[in-house]
Amino acid sequence: MTKAVLTSDLPIVQAPMAGGPSTPALTAAVSRAGAFGFVAAGYLTPDGLAEAVRRTRELTGAPFGVNLFCPGEPSDPGPVHVYADLIRPVADRLGVAPGDPRWEDDHYADKVAVVATAGVAVVSFTFGCPDGATVEQLHAAGCTVAVTVTSAAESRTAASVGADLLVVQGTEAGGHQASFLDRSPNLTPLTVLLDEVRDATELPLLASGGIMTGADVATAMRRGAVGAQLGTAFLCCPESGTSAPYRRALTERAYPGTMLTRAYSGRYGRGLANEFAVAYSEAAPDAYPEVHHLTRPLRAAAVRAGGSDVPSLWAGQGWASVTTEPAEQLVRRLGSELTSSDGGG
Repeated sequence: MTKAVLTSDLPIVQAPMAGGPSTPALTAAVSRAGAFGFVAAGYLTPDGLAEAVRRTRELTGAPFGVNLFCPGEPSDPGPVHVYADLIRPVADRLGVAPGDPRWEDDHYADKVAVVATAGVAVVSFTFGCPDGATVEQLHAAGCTVAVTVTSAAESRTAASVGADLLVVQGTEAGGHQASFLDRSPNLTPLTVLLDEVRDATELPLLASGGIMTGADVATAMRRGAVGAQLGTAFLCCPESGTSAPYRRALTERAYPGTMLTRAYSGRYGRGLANEFAVAYSEAAPDAYPEVHHLTRPLRAAAVRAGGSDVPSLWAGQGWASVTTEPAEQLVRRLGSELTSSDGGG
């Protein structure tokens, strides 16, 4: 089933990590090693996405996928302006002004058009579900369509528009939660969610959330998944675009654990519990991408200064097991662990 859906030798998928960590070099290395890599389209321009696809294809002849953000609706500007005033002292300390808290759709339609003509194997969606016409357009282009879900209800919606594959994201996952509506955090553990989604649909499932080892992949497959998507495990590979402060925070265990927070983007995400995440998590409004644009200059300035107290340090609950090995070596190790863990076949 995995090979039919993803055309990769191993049931291991490199999660798309927008905003820097995902690079053509990382996607290509993962795919060359027999797993399945993803290009993260989030925050790229349509031309930037086309270039990332072109560069990835230069580096590997193996199939790979592209992930798109589904747009939401504009938020009430009032709470966003209140939040801007609240974080202004941090901006002042870093010598920047808060960003323009604008709403935009991440060039959604133009990016769909790019992937529909780019010949990519899989197009996955996060933060929502594409409509049936978009799914038909991508099917006509020969693409497998995957939708990231955080509940049984979302899985039924994805099935109803013709999705081929569901990425089931448990609360353990690092980065943004993929919930269609972000009114409250997803607190459902991956194993529970796999059971719920498996009972709700017959579509193949990819497990996502806290998975760091081949044994973790095997456990997910025993719960009915056809494979697993890993993000945090690849953050410190030399091929990733993870910033130096971010890498140090992970490898030097700078913070004791992770937390769910809206502080950075207005959408719940799991990351290391650094000072900014802890201080502003409760105050941040439900306003994505407005808050993302608002905090972006602060995060960038903090990275330039070499600090890890302000940037978003997205990481799953298994983050303490992160390694610095090259991506191809990591994939080979994961495959070996999977084979030896009774369930990788």
